[in-house]
Amino acid sequence: MLSIYTSAFILTLALVDKVLSSPCVVFDTDENLLAFGLGGKDWSAGTQDKWATTAGATDITTSGRPPFDGTGTACYLSQFSNAIYVTNGDKSNPSHIHVYDAAAKTWSTQQAPSNSGSESFDYASFDAILDHDTNVFYAVSHDVLYSLDFGSIETVASNSEISWVEMERIPFAEGYNPVMALAQNHIHFLGVPGLNPGAANIFVIHFDFFQPEPQSYPGSDNKNFPSSHGQAASFLQPTGKGVQQEFAFIPDDFSATYIVNVESNTTQVLAPPAIKDTAASYSAGIKALVQLDSKGAVSFLPYDQSNLSANRQAAWASVQPIAVSYPQSSPQPQPSPSPSPSSSGNIGGQGNVSGDTQGIPVARTLMAVLFQVMIATLSLL
Repeated sequence: MLSIYTSAFILTLALVDKVLSSPCVVFDTDENLLAFGLGGKDWSAGTQDKWATTAGATDITTSGRPPFDGTGTACYLSQFSNAIYVTNGDKSNPSHIHVYDAAAKTWSTQQAPSNSGSESFDYASFDAILDHDTNVFYAVSHDVLYSLDFGSIETVASNSEISWVEMERIPFAEGYNPVMALAQNHIHFLGVPGLNPGAANIFVIHFDFFQPEPQSYPGSDNKNFPSSHGQAASFLQPTGKGVQQEFAFIPDDFSATYIVNVESNTTQVLAPPAIKDTAASYSAGIKALVQLDSKGAVSFLPYDQSNLSANRQAAWASVQPIAVSYPQSSPQPQPSPSPSPSSSGNIGGQGNVSGDTQGIPVARTLMAVLFQVMIATLSLL
């Protein structure tokens, strides 16, 4: 009977670890898709031409990595230096930002405590982007805009602390739940109260300036993206490591996947994710938008920046190498050739760590049930 108890205990630990983990997905400069913190390991699915294979992902787990147990862990690519920056990867040290050198496959840890200004940066509630050209983080926490300069960090953390710097209070209604998207060194704020559908408020990074008027991005077929909360991810450029020109917006209603082009001021309306999960996070490369849902399933929407017709026919599919290496209980994406409405909640966001994310409420219920199972097992001893 002891072996039964031991097996139940091991199963409990394994399931709790799986549900409480806070993984993230991100591309490196060479277009490899990396998934960190899945099943206590880190994986490379390789480039997009390998995502339909069943050979499995490459285990890139190494020493110095964060435990990926924080709330709302997020990964950001510094494209010029081919480095990945991880926020909220360690719940015991929320002010640590972990640096992964994608070429050397090594980790280092940067200490980035909150500033000592009139406001205090809250690691438990913020949304952020990493500016492509300056390597500076910009984040909104409790209605205040902050910056964190990683320009001198690049691929290896500094021995000295760097601090979040308070910039200004954002000019939006108090309590705005930020959705931040990066394109052309401009931060686009979506879902701002009072905005019309298909519009965004803009912060110009290089001039530290909020544009007084919103910018409209009309959608194809007269369908504009809703002015609501959701998730955003910026597409990389294929040549010269140029600045982003497009970003994806996935609203919480999953009405569609909206691709906004800030050069033409237009929006493509594409298929919504097959797995409709408001706790999912997203990352965009050059040729794909990737979703990581709250159960660990990784899927992608192929995308061609120069072929609008192909994009309209594209469907979401599973990233097979990760599915093989990290089996999970999420349903596999089914083809979804055209946008269809769906309803959902309002939790989640890459870098947005307010509220319960990454399956934490489920974990609490799971632990309670498994505890009762363990008690029942002990009664048999």
